[in-house]
Amino acid sequence: MTTTTPASTLPANFPAHLPAHLAAGSPAWKANDHTTAGLRTAGDLRQRYRTTNPGPATPDGAWQLPVHGAFNPGADENAPTPGSFANKADIGGPLMFSSPDTPGMPAPSDKTAWDFLPDDWTVEVEETNRRRDEETESPTASSSEPTPSLRLSVAPSLDQVTFTDARGTTRKVTFPKDFTPITQLESARLGIITPAMRRVAEREPHLTPEQIRDEIAAGRLIIPANIHHLAHKLDPMAIGRASRTKVNANMGASPVSSSTDEEVEKLRWAEKWGGDTVMDLSTGGDLDATRAAIIHNATVPIGTVPIYSMIIGRKIEDLNREIILETIEHQARQGVDYMTIHAGVRKAHIPLVKNRLIGIVSRGGSLLAKWCLVHNAENPMYTLWDEICQILRQHDVSFSIGDGLRPGGLADATDHAQLAELQTIGELTERAWRHGVQVMVEGPGHVPFDQIEFNAKLQRRLCHGAPFYVLGPLVTDVFPGYDHITSCIGATAIAYHGASMLCYVTPKEHLGLPKKGDVKEGCIAYKIAAHAADVALGIPGTRDWDDSLTKARAALNWSKHFELAFDEDTARAYHDEDLDVDTDFCAMCGHDWCSVRISKEIQDFASGKADGFERLGAGGKPGAPIKSDALSEDQQAILKQRGYLKPEEIHKLAAKVKKAVASSPAPAGEVPSEAKAEGVSPKPSCHSDFVDPEEAKKVQAKVLVQLNTAPAHNLPSGDRLI
Repeated sequence: MTTTTPASTLPANFPAHLPAHLAAGSPAWKANDHTTAGLRTAGDLRQRYRTTNPGPATPDGAWQLPVHGAFNPGADENAPTPGSFANKADIGGPLMFSSPDTPGMPAPSDKTAWDFLPDDWTVEVEETNRRRDEETESPTASSSEPTPSLRLSVAPSLDQVTFTDARGTTRKVTFPKDFTPITQLESARLGIITPAMRRVAEREPHLTPEQIRDEIAAGRLIIPANIHHLAHKLDPMAIGRASRTKVNANMGASPVSSSTDEEVEKLRWAEKWGGDTVMDLSTGGDLDATRAAIIHNATVPIGTVPIYSMIIGRKIEDLNREIILETIEHQARQGVDYMTIHAGVRKAHIPLVKNRLIGIVSRGGSLLAKWCLVHNAENPMYTLWDEICQILRQHDVSFSIGDGLRPGGLADATDHAQLAELQTIGELTERAWRHGVQVMVEGPGHVPFDQIEFNAKLQRRLCHGAPFYVLGPLVTDVFPGYDHITSCIGATAIAYHGASMLCYVTPKEHLGLPKKGDVKEGCIAYKIAAHAADVALGIPGTRDWDDSLTKARAALNWSKHFELAFDEDTARAYHDEDLDVDTDFCAMCGHDWCSVRISKEIQDFASGKADGFERLGAGGKPGAPIKSDALSEDQQAILKQRGYLKPEEIHKLAAKVKKAVASSPAPAGEVPSEAKAEGVSPKPSCHSDFVDPEEAKKVQAKVLVQLNTAPAHNLPSGDRLI
């Protein structure tokens, strides 16, 4: 008999461990902190983030803004952007954060996980009070602590709880007296807010614990948190369209490449660069040891595809019930948080693939299709579905229902095979919910841009809002080596149209196993896609990060600019590659052509004058000269890999030895006494606002193209605005 731990009794302190690679200032920390810093209390959402108001798009009123009531994702009231053109937030409803439908798109399902309870459960909706968002002018619950549900005995074999959700709907849930909730879904159905739900609300501060619970109960959000992994380093997170878009990083040893130690290092690397979950897709080496090592070290949820382990040392046709269930049970005990099970590939679907240009590209899908043909029988994952559900429930493992018939090229997208499987996945979702198991659904990999919205919204309909987890999709097939770019374009679109988590693609896609650098590039490409979609959807706080960096850029505050950049090392290294001076322009334009500097100097403009972003120099004095830091070892390595500078030039940047753009004595009386006292070199001679203009031109001419900009700007030398 399996010993289980109810989700509601697990430790309440998360995270128990914070590795150095996730500490303050790391890319992963920035992606979370800078998009949630303005939402520390429930009142922040109501007070700082307003819905977008309709109004004229042009000064003459000829065009109106196509707004639908979404939040403005930034808190700056003075920002002139109208905000988001997405739908009004519908937390607790079927739309969540969503895009407006193009005509002809499938409507959301009118069913949720509440419609697929175990056979011996019932639920009655007693009453619906006035929605709390009508009271607060936002779709959030109140900040008050919810009244806990009280378990009552209503019959010799039945208990009952009654609770009111965040939107004011009261439910009376009746269930077997001997029932103990194990999964997050089961706890949510009983009105219980678990420690994991509270932790998720801390990480998603635009949502309250009540709303997290309600979205889980509806099946629209999952917390992939195996009870065994929770006992180690796992920091609970959520996947669902009410939350911010998540990114998964794939890794794993193959028969010809990589090792266990290398995979653990990739795990830490993926976590550092913002991977919200990691899938171990190992097909070679010691699979069991690799998986155990990854789970032991992971702070993020870990997913697997169990069929890879099932066929090690045997033929696919030898797969049987015992092997399937034992393998799944073993991985669940190890602490795997979610599993990809390709149960949607039915025997009847296989003929639909015969005219595809590239057949079945899913490893699990192709293996199971072969099994069906060899045995002339139904997919065993489908026939064993209920037994698999029972195993996953005991450990609170979430399903990631595999898309075994996903298209592998644009010509195969949105075909009958893919959509027939999706219909079956909808059925499997319903069956899993009846067992109390959390579900997300995997989606297609190669889709023409124009078909992306339909794919997302058909899944939302057929799977009743279950989170959609999508690889890419790639929007073109002819750029191997650059598929992290071809796919993150599609990923941005599908996240905007409904996907909850994006599976990254690296530059090695279709070509080989990703190495450490490929993992970084894949993570960054997909963090771009996820963040862009969240801003477009109007998720409160998501644009604050962008606004802060824009203010630093406008103030020509390079130090703050780099500090706010997701990849600080690359930003600084690229800057210093051309001009290694902490100055009021960059090498892209030079001093006289710098539009940002000119805008900053125009007194009537707000540009560059935001509080807290002014460039401070020696002694904390605004605008005073200051010596910038030398390049770090990581920044030097970036420039070495680029190969545009000679080793001795990189060495000079590391030592801050300057030649052409050097400091020279300033005119008498113009060197601040504070700078002299602190040993700070005066402002470099390339500044025409610091030394004689003719001297500045001579220095600039050595490293920059010198152009006369006065005619271009049409500004007289005595302009009173400057």
